[in-house]
This record gives sequence, structure tokens and C-alpha cells, in this order.
Amino acid sequence: MTSDPFRFEDAALERRAQPVLRRLPAVFGNPIRIQAAHGLRDVRGPVHGGSFLRDRRIAFNSSRKEFPRIFVHELAHFAWLRLGNPARWSWEELLQAELRAGARGELGWSAEWRKKELTSGQIRSRHRRWREYCCESFCDTAAWLYSGARRHPEFTLAQHFRQGRRAWFTKTVESKRLSI
Repeated sequence: MTSDPFRFEDAALERRAQPVLRRLPAVFGNPIRIQAAHGLRDVRGPVHGGSFLRDRRIAFNSSRKEFPRIFVHELAHFAWLRLGNPARWSWEELLQAELRAGARGELGWSAEWRKKELTSGQIRSRHRRWREYCCESFCDTAAWLYSGARRHPEFTLAQHFRQGRRAWFTKTVESKRLSI
């Protein structure tokens, strides 16, 4: 473990990340390489960033304006991995309660499209698609909370549901150091 869990391979990305890092809860873990990667894509097409958990690497192809939100989102994938089952199940329960209450919208497109495609059977059985939605929702919520972005077209979840998510993060994530 190291005191500085980030290894920036691009000075511009490091400068952009510094204000974001100050907004995060205390972070610790083995180093994650942060690098620029032009032309980054996944199976759905171009993407702003990607986390490579086994390689402990995050690659970015985002604009300066989008970088803080994408940086936190990608970093949150590492936190989700280390969060532990009790916390992840607690997050799932929060999301299930939102759905029972009729929540529409999300705090980022990566969670939004997954949420729209879910079936009740997938939710009930904890299907892989449900678990992927839970992860992306966690990451998008972290980005909403810590990126510094006050407004964004992808922030479509109603305010009262956002308050529940903020309370969950305060209790579950901010009350301890964030393991990545």
C-alpha cells in the first residue's frame, strides 16, 4: 500500500485531478495508473473513460469539462470492487426501494440506460444486468457527489432520491477511508 494511490502518466490529467481529489473522502490503496487514451471505445462505441481493474489503470478520452465527473466515476469502480458484500447489498436495497417508489432517471448515462433495460425478473433474481446497474449507479452517484458538477444533463434523478443516496454515501463511504 502507498500513501499516494495515483500514478499519473500525463501532467495535464494530474492538474485536472487535483481539485477533484480534494473533494473525495480519504482514499487509500495500491497505485492506480492514470493515463490519456485517445480513441477509447467499448462495445457500444466511443467512451470518455475506462477502468481496467486487474491492471489497476484508468484511461481517459474526455474533455477538460467532463474530466472531473468521469474521473470520479472511473475511480468509484475500484471502490465498488473493495466495498464488500454487506455495503453492496445495502446499496442494492436502496435502489430497490427507489424503484418501488417509482424513481425514474439517474445520475449518469451509464446507469440510466441499464436501468431502462432492466426487467422485474432480473431485479428479483439479482441477474448480472441488475448487478451491473447497481455498480454503475454507485459510480454515477459518486461522480455526482464528488466531481464538483452542480448540474449536468445526465443528472435526471429526482432530488428526494438524491438525498437518500447522499445519506447512504455519508453513512457507508464517508464514515471511513475509501479503499481502492
